[in-house]
Amino acid sequence: MRRNIVHSGADALIYEIRQIVALAKQIEAMGVSITWENIGDPIQKGESVPTWMKDIVSGLVAQNKSWAYTATQGDETTRKFLASKVNERGGAQITSDDILFFNGLGDAVAKIFGFMRREARILGPSPAYSTLSSAEAAHSGYEHLTYELNPDNDWMPDLEDIENKVKYNDSIAGILLINPDNPTGAVYPKEVMREIVKICEKYDIILICDETYAHVNYSEWGSIHLSEVIGDKVCGFALRSISKEFPWPGARCGWLEVFNRKNDPTFERYIKSLLDAKMLEVCSTTLPQLSIPLVYSHPEFLNHLKFRNQKFKKKAEKATKILTGIPGVKVIQPKGAFYLTVLFEDGALKPHMTLPISNTKVRDFVAPLMEKAALDRRFVLHLLASAGICVVPLSSFCCNRNGFRVTLLEEDETKFEWIYETLADNIRKYLAS
Repeated sequence: MRRNIVHSGADALIYEIRQIVALAKQIEAMGVSITWENIGDPIQKGESVPTWMKDIVSGLVAQNKSWAYTATQGDETTRKFLASKVNERGGAQITSDDILFFNGLGDAVAKIFGFMRREARILGPSPAYSTLSSAEAAHSGYEHLTYELNPDNDWMPDLEDIENKVKYNDSIAGILLINPDNPTGAVYPKEVMREIVKICEKYDIILICDETYAHVNYSEWGSIHLSEVIGDKVCGFALRSISKEFPWPGARCGWLEVFNRKNDPTFERYIKSLLDAKMLEVCSTTLPQLSIPLVYSHPEFLNHLKFRNQKFKKKAEKATKILTGIPGVKVIQPKGAFYLTVLFEDGALKPHMTLPISNTKVRDFVAPLMEKAALDRRFVLHLLASAGICVVPLSSFCCNRNGFRVTLLEEDETKFEWIYETLADNIRKYLAS
């Protein structure tokens, strides 16, 4: 072409969580039964949506208004309801004008970075969630800027690392938190979050918190929302969704809760640009928005959350117990979300290590993929080809550490135990090879 139409950040648009599916599908076609542990879809892994929740959605489908456009910013009744829920927490106070709906948080993230000045960088965690890290890298055209999550401190953010990077890199315009965290399952206490707010205030930058898993939280201290700690000086916003907590991932329904937008004219103009961009596509999907006040207000909703959190806590405990004690491996028990990160200790993985692959077609297929693969990706490919378990390498989460992420979602208890016992057995075999 006479003009190069490819964005300079195109190569950063990598989503290994789904891209590995293409490889797994090819291996499956060669005769290997695949157990999908790569993506956080509770429905796909056997969770049943409560009948009362289905009844709410069915009732809305019967109403003509659920088939119509909604307001560009989102349904007004739902936005007023969500603003009131934020204000009940007693921290930062907002109005319905501070709520902005998107077609899932993937859509929100694309707009957040797509309409941010290219020179403005957002500092995110490592390990990172791919949607956020890839979008930030693509927006800037450079490698994603990260701060360390410390596995020797329950995957807590390294506050010194954060401040040093903000202090010495004036391109950093904001800090990103994921709480509860994906992929580590860490949950940040109020004290840690307040320290990060102080850094943002000191250097006059924004604070973004992905709260996708805010209600999938089985820590001792429970959910700490950004609104509870951000105060009245720092500008920022929380990313919220119904994908994981209803759960309704196929609804593609997410929203921003914006805090202190009037404190800075630049931030206010930036938020307006997100709304202006939303106007170009008219609005987000109506039906799931209308369901939110009805589901959140239902007398069974809190019991629903409590039941799920107890379930995931037991799964986290069981999975951690099975994997703990394997030489060369470190596992920190998750306290939120529904993932577990298995970390290989430094030097544990070697490029010669293998697992037996009985299917010759599969062995020939994956062999060339191993040649230039990161050490943890080599393990993941061997695991996929040998045992048929599809997980995601930690190096795909913008991380220099070796490991992999696996879900805690399998509803069949016998199969759940098989998954983790098989993982433990294959890790031992691989490290001993």
